[in-house]
Amino acid sequence: MSSSVLVRAPGRVNLIGEHTDYNDGLAMPAAIDRFTAVEITPVPGRRLYAFSEHFQEFAELDLDFPEVPRNTAWSNYVFGVALKLEASGIRLQGARLRIRSDLPIGAGLSSSAALEVAVARAMLECSGVSMEPLDVARICQRAEHEFAGTRCGIMDQFAACFGVAGNALLLDCRSLSFQPVPLPERVSLVIANSMVRRELASSVYNDRRAECEQFPSKAALRDVTASELEACRDVLPEVIYRRCRHVVSENERVIEAAAALRNRDVLRFGELMYESHRSLREDFEVSCDELDLLVDLARRAPGVYGSRMTGGGLGGCTISLVDTERVEEFCRILRKGYTKTGHSFEVYVCSAADGCFAKV
Repeated sequence: MSSSVLVRAPGRVNLIGEHTDYNDGLAMPAAIDRFTAVEITPVPGRRLYAFSEHFQEFAELDLDFPEVPRNTAWSNYVFGVALKLEASGIRLQGARLRIRSDLPIGAGLSSSAALEVAVARAMLECSGVSMEPLDVARICQRAEHEFAGTRCGIMDQFAACFGVAGNALLLDCRSLSFQPVPLPERVSLVIANSMVRRELASSVYNDRRAECEQFPSKAALRDVTASELEACRDVLPEVIYRRCRHVVSENERVIEAAAALRNRDVLRFGELMYESHRSLREDFEVSCDELDLLVDLARRAPGVYGSRMTGGGLGGCTISLVDTERVEEFCRILRKGYTKTGHSFEVYVCSAADGCFAKV
């Protein structure tokens, strides 16, 4: 490659199936039409020069003598991906990368995964190397584990690679197989940003993962049925039981939600979204007052089928399914009701988009 190439990777919203991915469970993400873009230009040698338009910062890495501080700086996502690609046996070309995005940072819309996937695809293009999208997703996940300190599942990177326009993805996070599930026509994905900032690596995210791993004698909570969980209730600490109950019941909700979409039963799908939020609030304890308020406002608004928090929680966004003709009214209701929190507020009306790689 002798000239610049522009690569875009989408953010994602998770319609249902929260905190199930790292438990080998089921989830239903959708890539959205907000993106991180990386413009890459090859340069001689083995040095990477990156510039973030959002942070207005430059960063540099010598691939032959890499020294990357391990914190949550934006450049660690970039260079972490580069080093994991190199560790997989790919020799990367030196390059200049210019990064821009219309995804809000720290809002639970997977801005980090979009950055990782866009950087990986750009560096592969620049170096003249092809790689299967699933391998890209895995490398990006490992980069986030090792260089950002977040033990995330693979759902976010997977959605950024495999999104299908107009569809959610019914994703099996163990087999990494998926089925596109058509979203209803005349229904919009409305994302409300609480503007309560999340810091997953330093929050309870990793704690929740550790709590989920305390169920005895099973490889993952994916393997636990509701009856098995109830049989263990007396021997589990109450907190661990509730964490596990969320994951077990959430997997069941994902299966039912996929059936509801296939049957065009958006009302039932919406009911499952509300059930999911209640479980995340009460059993998994990753909601917050601001997210609860947004969901309550949505529940009372006309034309709303369902609403829930989305992403890791403790701030970030809610996702609501809204009749397209009532979206403007819905946004006004949210803005009016949210003013009492004292927080600023943003809303994004989105549709399901294709992933960074060609759709299946």
